[in-house]
Amino acid sequence: MSVVGHSPPPFFKRGPAPLARLFFFVSLSVALLVADLRFHTLEWARLGAATVLWPLQRAAYLPVDAGMDLGDYLSSLRELKNENEALRKQQLATANLLLRQTHLDQENQRLRALLEMKERQPAIGQVADILYAARDPFSRRVIIDKGSQAGIEAGQAVVDELGIVGQITRVFPMTSEVTLLTDKDQAIPVEVQRNGLRAILASASAGALELRYLATNADVQTGDLLVTSGLDGVYLPGLPVAKVVTVDRENSLAFARIACAPVAGVERHGQVLVLGRRIAQARPDEAAPTQEPSTKGRKSRARLK
Repeated sequence: MSVVGHSPPPFFKRGPAPLARLFFFVSLSVALLVADLRFHTLEWARLGAATVLWPLQRAAYLPVDAGMDLGDYLSSLRELKNENEALRKQQLATANLLLRQTHLDQENQRLRALLEMKERQPAIGQVADILYAARDPFSRRVIIDKGSQAGIEAGQAVVDELGIVGQITRVFPMTSEVTLLTDKDQAIPVEVQRNGLRAILASASAGALELRYLATNADVQTGDLLVTSGLDGVYLPGLPVAKVVTVDRENSLAFARIACAPVAGVERHGQVLVLGRRIAQARPDEAAPTQEPSTKGRKSRARLK
């Protein structure tokens, strides 16, 4: 029933037509997109929303981060356990060699003392970081972060944990330039570790190395390890330098073509070790004979008087 002068309220309230509302919201969205694209009017709204929602985002990511950290922790424990087992097996395998090495070192010292030979002076090294490569595209040189202030001198050898990397060729107060082993102007005296055959190792094209001036019948085989001979007075003897890759023995050539590959990470690693110069120490008994002629001369002059 309806009261006189009052109509009952409608059961469903009807606003604008659905098509009109769709057109309104589409127009509003396009206007906001154009305004934000041209005038960046909604930048402050995005910044405010990102600031307000940042704690919620971090809270939502906490379970994911915790799961990833737990997985990394478990995997690192597994890797560490496997690495410890491998190192333990390697230590057991090389225990005999280590024990014999100590004995051989002591025996070598005794033999050198009996033969009155000079002891080889070990060089002291210091670690340096490679800053960048040299700007010359036709050379293979790098710059390290140690210079004359750190006691670096030109001519010092540069090595890594595998072998020879290069040589100090230019020294600045805070930095130094290292000419790599694969540079076109670099050469080093080496010897074949298997038989002691001496040769000159020089750079070839594309960063490779080659043994020069060896006869075609030279006793060099693929896989031979080349070590420093120490004849140049720069490199300590016995440091690994390269391995023989191919040997070409053509009879029409005067010398054999022997291609080699460097053992050390010449162009890979970011840290190197700069070895100090070897200081040859004279034996105490070397200076004694020089005094005998003078004493004899004095005695003879005294007798004449």
